[in-house]
Amino acid sequence: MSAKNMFLKPGFVRAPLQNGVGRYVCQLQRIVFKFCKSSGGSRGMRDFIEQDLVDFAKVNPGVVVYLKPRRHRSPVVVAEYLNGDRVWMSCHNKTHEEITKWIEVCRTQQGNNADTRLRKYQYTDHPSIQGPWTPFTFKDPELNTTVLPNTKFGANNRLPISATEQLRLMFEKQKLYEGDEIKTAE
Repeated sequence: MSAKNMFLKPGFVRAPLQNGVGRYVCQLQRIVFKFCKSSGGSRGMRDFIEQDLVDFAKVNPGVVVYLKPRRHRSPVVVAEYLNGDRVWMSCHNKTHEEITKWIEVCRTQQGNNADTRLRKYQYTDHPSIQGPWTPFTFKDPELNTTVLPNTKFGANNRLPISATEQLRLMFEKQKLYEGDEIKTAE
């Protein structure tokens, strides 16, 4: 374990409430916009509040939005999530577009996991020196430069004929045989 992880709180990676399996639950619970009504550094924040805040609140009815005007202070956005995390972000001298993008980032993430030391349920004294397995570990390198679809790398030429295809071929042969028999009888 490296020394930088010694002072981080430990935690496990988990999908909150299996988010996305059934219905999507927005993890953003509350967002607070702190700004100055007269400061030049808060201009982008004031533009966002005037133009886009009402639409943001209509689209996201599960998110509580607070406006907190403060005199002679730098603009700040504080996002609070369902898991208890708080993300604090300074918006000093940011444009309206930049603030819109950062609000979208806050809306779509599930909190600040950067300050958590990730733990695993499994542990080994002798980790693999080969690295993790990926689906591309044992693929042919020629596949990188090949124009696809290619019969050499296609899965269709390696598989045996399916049962449905066998029945279709048998039916076509039977139709041809019955057709020849009818023609000879006439």
